[in-house]
Amino acid sequence: MKFTFYGHACFAVEINGKNILFDPFITHNELAKDIKVEDIRADYILLTHGHQDHVADAAQIAKQSDATIVSNFEIVSWFQQQGIEKGHPMNHGGSWQFDFGKVKYVNAVHSSVLPDGTYGGNPGGFIVYSDDKTFYNAGDTALTLDMQLIPRFAKLDFAVLPIGDNFTMGVEDAVIAADFIECNKIVGMHYDTFGYIKIDHDAAREAFNKAGKELVLVNIGETIDL
Repeated sequence: MKFTFYGHACFAVEINGKNILFDPFITHNELAKDIKVEDIRADYILLTHGHQDHVADAAQIAKQSDATIVSNFEIVSWFQQQGIEKGHPMNHGGSWQFDFGKVKYVNAVHSSVLPDGTYGGNPGGFIVYSDDKTFYNAGDTALTLDMQLIPRFAKLDFAVLPIGDNFTMGVEDAVIAADFIECNKIVGMHYDTFGYIKIDHDAAREAFNKAGKELVLVNIGETIDL
């Protein structure tokens, strides 16, 4: 599976000829200054919650790509009010079969408000099932016992977990989360963007190595095979 990292919590995967983009925050991310938002195309944009650093570029990319926004009911409704016609609302515990694969919306422990102060519903994460790979994007979250349910829903090939601490779980808790979800290949996200969430890359990788797991840190703008 092709995985492209755009910085912070934004990444894209190619599944069955479709480009699936998560949490686009590029324009206001100094670390992603070399990424041109106008060049990004997506068939679907999956949003874990409503914070500015996860939805900032969603409207522009959706309009230029005629993409479908997938998120909770409140977020999808808000974007429809902004003129985004194509949206698919979900909520916790629900799943839907899209043309690229199945998506299940699962719990996250965080907060959620949209950029204009509108209530953003409850934050979540996504399990994405496809013929190629199955993965879990935890979204912004604390470590939670609900993660122990993930292996009941899916056998994961990889997971995308926040590791920056302060606003989400940090490396230590993410290692425990990897145990809970029974996944040994973890892609790190939500780190380094702000002073509060800068991490020691080598120490983070070593912490996962000691637990018998692999932490993958992808350069911004880089595409890798997972």
